[in-house]
Amino acid sequence: MTLKERISEDMKAAMKAKETARLAAIRLLLAAIKQKEVDEQVTLDDAAIAAVIDKMLKQRKDSIAQYEAAGRQDLVDAEKAEVEVLSAYKPAGLSEAEIAAAVATAVADSGAAGAADMGKVMAILKPLLAGKADMAEVSKLVKARLSA
Repeated sequence: MTLKERISEDMKAAMKAKETARLAAIRLLLAAIKQKEVDEQVTLDDAAIAAVIDKMLKQRKDSIAQYEAAGRQDLVDAEKAEVEVLSAYKPAGLSEAEIAAAVATAVADSGAAGAADMGKVMAILKPLLAGKADMAEVSKLVKARLSA
């Protein structure tokens, strides 16, 4: 069963169980997936769906920070509920050691010598780690490794 099929089945289950908050979050996810498919005129695979989920999680985390700063606890709670639902569909991430090993391999393979070569290293890592690791953290690791 693909990730998209699993999400659709979970939507049906949420409808039957009358879980309105969960249903709303799943519908948002399916809408985002459908929008991406229409925009790019492709059928998304599990990796691309994971990228959509990552983007939505990042948006929710940004919203939570803004709502907390504004003192809107009701909106914070709603966003956290969506984060919980979306996180269930995120594939298992890589450990810190696995990410560090991938960074070391990419640096060696690209022949990167300094911070100016960071783009070469990230170009190698992005297809390998997208959806499996937070790319902002990977970028920090690459920058630290190239600065040393």
